Amino acid sequence: MKRRLCIYLTMIYAMLNQAQAQQADLVKYVNTLQGTDSEWSLSYGNTYPTVGLPFAVHFFSAQTGKNGDGWKYQYKANSIRGFQQVHQCSPWMGDYMVFSLMPGLGKLEVNEERRALSFKHENEIAKPHYYAVNFDNGIKAELSPVERGAHMRFSFPKKEKAFLLLDGFLGDSEIKIIPEERKIVGYVHNGRFVPEHMKNYFVLTFDQDFKAYGTWENVKGTIQAGQRYDAGKGKGGYLEFRPGTKVQVKMASSYISPQQADLNFKRELEGHNTFEVSKRKAFDTWNALLNRVRVEGGTEAEMATFYSCMFRANLFSRKFYEMDPEGSPYYFSPYDGKIHKGYMFTDNGFWDTFRGQFPLSNLLHPVMQGRYMQSLLDAQKQAGFFPTWSNPGMSGVMIGNHAISLLADAWVKGIRSFNADSALTAYYHEATNKGVWGGSNGREGWKAYFTKGYVPYGDIHESTAKTLEYAYDDFCAYQLAKATGNKFYENIFARQMYNYKNVFDPQVNFMRGRLDNGQWREPFDPVEWGGPFTEANAWQYTWSVMHDVNGLINLIGGVDKFNAKLDTFFTMEQRVNYGSYKQEIHEMREMLLSKMGQYAHGNQPTQHVPYLYNFSGQPWKAQKYARMVTSRLYNATEKGYPGDEDQGQMSSWYVLSAMGIYSVCPGTDEYVFGSPVFKKVTISLDNGKTFTIKADNNSPQHVYIQSAALNGAVYDKNFIRYEDILKGGELHFVMGDKPNYERGVSTDARPFSLSSID
Repeated sequence: MKRRLCIYLTMIYAMLNQAQAQQADLVKYVNTLQGTDSEWSLSYGNTYPTVGLPFAVHFFSAQTGKNGDGWKYQYKANSIRGFQQVHQCSPWMGDYMVFSLMPGLGKLEVNEERRALSFKHENEIAKPHYYAVNFDNGIKAELSPVERGAHMRFSFPKKEKAFLLLDGFLGDSEIKIIPEERKIVGYVHNGRFVPEHMKNYFVLTFDQDFKAYGTWENVKGTIQAGQRYDAGKGKGGYLEFRPGTKVQVKMASSYISPQQADLNFKRELEGHNTFEVSKRKAFDTWNALLNRVRVEGGTEAEMATFYSCMFRANLFSRKFYEMDPEGSPYYFSPYDGKIHKGYMFTDNGFWDTFRGQFPLSNLLHPVMQGRYMQSLLDAQKQAGFFPTWSNPGMSGVMIGNHAISLLADAWVKGIRSFNADSALTAYYHEATNKGVWGGSNGREGWKAYFTKGYVPYGDIHESTAKTLEYAYDDFCAYQLAKATGNKFYENIFARQMYNYKNVFDPQVNFMRGRLDNGQWREPFDPVEWGGPFTEANAWQYTWSVMHDVNGLINLIGGVDKFNAKLDTFFTMEQRVNYGSYKQEIHEMREMLLSKMGQYAHGNQPTQHVPYLYNFSGQPWKAQKYARMVTSRLYNATEKGYPGDEDQGQMSSWYVLSAMGIYSVCPGTDEYVFGSPVFKKVTISLDNGKTFTIKADNNSPQHVYIQSAALNGAVYDKNFIRYEDILKGGELHFVMGDKPNYERGVSTDARPFSLSSID
């Protein structure tokens, strides 16, 4: 009996310990100021201190920059001029449907410069679920999010007038103040890529009476004291409260209607009687998500970097749907301006995120990804083309047609929520037409690409980069067609996916610009930026053959020459030729700061390159360089990224690489090995199973894989399949401080490639 009791108590103790471990506070590691010390000429992330739930409809942020400035929060600033509802996915794209609140003391100031209040970073808290700042004048501001709104609290010092100012931003707005209900309702319409009649309807409620109120406008700064209603360009409102008050503000928004804004408010905020309730629920939401990936055996600094990146990897794409009175999803479409049933997602540039952010989400959020894939087809029906960078609607910014990468990657990983034939038909239309929005709305240069096998340099800018991106996308279409037995599209894209060969010049051993007559663009300098390339040069784009690395190895002249060229890439002189940019752009400067030759991790085209050694028989070099990037180029501070964070891609690269894996070729089911940062990673999967990655003897010096085992069996491959992760189990590495030249060197150990090595 005693023995049974002892066993029983031991089991209870173990279960309690496990439950406690599952509820570990991981939010404490997140710093949402990571990457905020950025500017136009140098990006350490180009982020802002986002307050929001995962993939939420609305986020919020403190605002240090002027209304309309893409750099809405800069760490070097010492004053704040507002607390915005934000939707910005990149400073280069700008924000949309913005409004802000700002407290004031003593005298009513509406001008955004004069109302700004000074603060110090030591008086600031920046977490996913909670932002707070104590201003130098004694006002305290606090923010906590819900999915379609926020809860704020402003605490004012005694003896002086207390104001709250609502700024309607740069476009049209409507303000209606209802003092008897302690409420403001209205809408804003602003942004670069929004339909003309789109509106962001909002409702704000306050828990204190208004001592005075009025409207104002931000064009000339005129004030209408006592006025309850106004509409037009830049209209706003103000409220006065008794001195020393502590006022709570609850707000919700809708793109559909004022009635839906009220419904969102009731569902998400009505029961939140205190600010602490909203704060605690937001904390619980984030902590549960962060606990989906538990890392152990790293330094406190590495933990902070990992979970700060985990936070940003789970912000975009933003949900763009709401729930009707019956609880079914529907949305205002930014593509055709109509109301539709179903799910919609937005605010994402696929040129950035197809590489890592979507493959990470396929691991962590397969249900959401299934909804997302169908929404891509819905967007294509509404707009005539797939989105490439939505903000929230069609923009055509950047290059390629990477929606097909998302669709193919989901399909090969078992996420099959959409009709594959419909996706292929839509993609064929994408690849044989050009839309009116930007270079990636449809396919720029598609006729030459299909007839000549490449996009000629000349009238079409960035032609070689586009050829390489198109070839990869055509591979993804081929994969989807082959997996679903669609011989028609399989045969079409089976030829097109090899078009990368047509822009490789064996005389110089690089991808380069090619003219319409077939001749090569002269003169040629492999470090010249721009021209045939996008934010990069020939050294960086030559590696952009993710689907056929073996084919690239053959072009370069075999494994030995390929490895030698890779070695040179990481160690060569950091020379820069400005090329068509004619001046230093921030991507160039960030490459120089990284001090890794021509490797430019601050931009997406080279982020897979460290992992290419896995294809060429030298996997230990992939381990070396992957660990070098995670340790040298990332941290959790305001200078935490080596370039634009870009809707979670930079963060997702770190999260995956810190686990020891990366998706070199989305559209296949493989994650390629690097070097895990932590001694143990436990992934809690949606299906209830767990997958653990252990790295015995791991340390900053022990970066090399000595041996690997999968579920106890020796594992010599340099990759793991998605299905093996989903089954649950354990990948077990033993690490060392010297390379193991015997492990993972056989041809069977190498990841997927279309071709065989000659």
